[in-house]
Order: sequence, then structure tokens, then C-alpha cells
Amino acid sequence: MDYFGLLAEGILSEILSFTSPEDTARLSVSSRGFKSAAESDVVWEKFLPSDYQHIISKSNSLLLGSLSKKEVYFSLCDSPILTDGGKLSFSLDKKTGKKCFMVSARELGISWGETPYYWEWSSHPDSRFPEVAKLRFVCWLDMRGKIETRMLSKRTKYVVYLVFKLADGFYGLETANAFVRFVDCESNNDTEERAIVVSLSRREGPSEKPSKRRVDGWMEIEMGNFFNDAGEDGDVEARLMEIRRLFAKGGLIVQGMEFRPE
Repeated sequence: MDYFGLLAEGILSEILSFTSPEDTARLSVSSRGFKSAAESDVVWEKFLPSDYQHIISKSNSLLLGSLSKKEVYFSLCDSPILTDGGKLSFSLDKKTGKKCFMVSARELGISWGETPYYWEWSSHPDSRFPEVAKLRFVCWLDMRGKIETRMLSKRTKYVVYLVFKLADGFYGLETANAFVRFVDCESNNDTEERAIVVSLSRREGPSEKPSKRRVDGWMEIEMGNFFNDAGEDGDVEARLMEIRRLFAKGGLIVQGMEFRPE
């Protein structure tokens, strides 16, 4: 007998709001009562970040205002929105509802990025942003992306990824060094010493992080991770560089750097 079906929907909605999106989906198929309650705005309002309305207000996604809370949740999971004038994209982790941000290539600090001889800026049909950065030629590859920790979900371990593609005829992009640091707490020199080696365009060696293909068709490489406790650590910065082997490099197409819950 489905004893939960005997309880008022409001009580079941309150119960579900203390679980997780994943648990709610599982319970909704085990009980007719939970199935109805799992559609409630009360439940999904709890799963959405407390500041989601403020974030949405900085985007052009007017359609979200007409959706139920459950529809808003899954829309943000499946369809990232652009905020802050297209500088960032925002989405949710489907299992946990925690916040994901991608910093656009245009917002990264790229050495020689404003010099057309070295970097080209153009649209890309697969990019969520208006522009991507395409490396034409450099010997000194160095780029940084940062975000304020207060914008991220609290008490959450984050991983930072470079999101990129390789153009036909790319060269000199076998490996690079990457690290993540709290800007106000760690110096560049200290963090460079613990930088990891990442593999952009070849099979990884025993100590190299491999790149992986994403569901959206782009590639990503893990640059490092950090724990966001109370969101009071100021800016967190991720850096990718290859400045030791001063060989020519070209053919890297950068969409951005993504800060995503582990």
C-alpha cells in the first residue's frame, strides 16, 4: 500500500524539499503521492540557488519568468544563459543544483590577446558566446581566468576547466602547465611550483591530465580544483601557460574557462 499517498500534498512537498533533485526524481516514481508533490514550486524553489532570480535578471532570458520552478531548474541545467553582457554563462549542475559559471574567452587575461598577429577574435557556430579566441601564432602561451568566490555555491569543491577546440593544422600544443589559486592568499610563484601538466593535443603521459570531449562537442582539460567554503576568499584564478619551451604554437580555439562543481 502507498502510505505516502495518504498524506497531504503540501506535507509531501515539504518532505521532498529537504532531499535533493536526484532523490526527488527517484521518489516520484515510487509513490503516486510523491509524483504529484514533485511538481510543486515549493520543492524546486528549495533546489534553486537563493540568488538565481538576481542572476537571471542580468541575462536576456525573459522566457524563464513564465516557467514553473521545476521548468526553470531543468532549463538552467540543459541550456546555459549568458549574463553580465555576455561575459559569463550560468547553468546548474543537474544532480545537485549547484552553480556553474563559464568565463568567456573575451574576459580572460590572454598575453598578446589584443594583437591580431597573434590572436584572432571571431564568432563560432558551436560557441555559447559571441566571440572565441583563436591562436594564430605565439611562442609565449599564457592565459588567466578568474571569478569571485561569493558568486559560487558555498561549501562546494569546484574544478576549473579550459574549454577549447583544436583547429586543423594546429601545432606546438602538446602540453602546458596549469594551476588554480586564491588571488589574495597565494602568490604566483608559490602556485607555479605545484602546477600540473596538462595534455592538450596528445595522449597523456603518466603524470599528465588528459583532455576530454564534452557533450556539446568542445574539448575540456582540468586545470585544478579548490574548495569554496563560505565564499569569502575573494577572487579565485585559473592559469594555463607554456612559457618554458619557446617553440611556435598555433591552432588553439578558446571558448572560455568553466568553474564547475566536482
